[in-house]
Amino acid sequence: MPRVDDRTPPEVARTLGDILTAVAGGRFPPPDGGVTVLPQPSHRDAGVIAFTAHSVVFVDEDPRWVRGVLAALDCDALAATLNPRFLAALLDRTGRTTDTIDLLTVADPLTGPPPLRLRELTAADHPREVRARSRRDDVRVWAAEGGLLILGRGVAGRWETAIEVDEALRHRGLGRALATAARHLVPDGQPVWSQQAAGNARSVRAFHAAGFRPVGAEALLHPRHPPPALQAPPANAPWPPSRAGRS
Repeated sequence: MPRVDDRTPPEVARTLGDILTAVAGGRFPPPDGGVTVLPQPSHRDAGVIAFTAHSVVFVDEDPRWVRGVLAALDCDALAATLNPRFLAALLDRTGRTTDTIDLLTVADPLTGPPPLRLRELTAADHPREVRARSRRDDVRVWAAEGGLLILGRGVAGRWETAIEVDEALRHRGLGRALATAARHLVPDGQPVWSQQAAGNARSVRAFHAAGFRPVGAEALLHPRHPPPALQAPPANAPWPPSRAGRS
């Protein structure tokens, strides 16, 4: 069974945000087979991130309950936190829902203009944007010829990006260019994160080619009734947006 820590061990940062900042800089939790249980950084953000031989469970639940469920699993201890039975128990306990287990990737920012022409959208209703506004703050959206780029603050305030490429324009390098553009657009010299479903090989290849490096696997638990999507900011809104009012 995996070792579960009620409190964060000295080798691991104290908050999820601290852990993500360290990982983006190449400093990972110790590969000791342990599981660190942390409070949620916000009501919206809950889930599991598995790094190499160390996982972080961030839920507002009793760590003793987490320990008991993990101990009862009949599986490889290093895989326990992303085992379907554990995730199902978390979903039942929290009343939340999930999509899939994603590959978690991160890239450093780049200076200069993006490598393709982009047009910022301020009143778009693309399904990808609508979903992004329920799961991220400070969302901004740009369109390219045949593609869409979304950037916003996600888990623990990290900058996250997602892209969409029209089917007719696939296999032409547009996905790689959009993912690279996100590295130019992220403000304040911050790293930019992205998640790719493990089965979405085209997306994995595009982000890898754009310089995103894999750091772990992630399963997010979403509220079943998220708050209404925020209105898009006006065209003349400052960038980056103010951090005031984050949930």
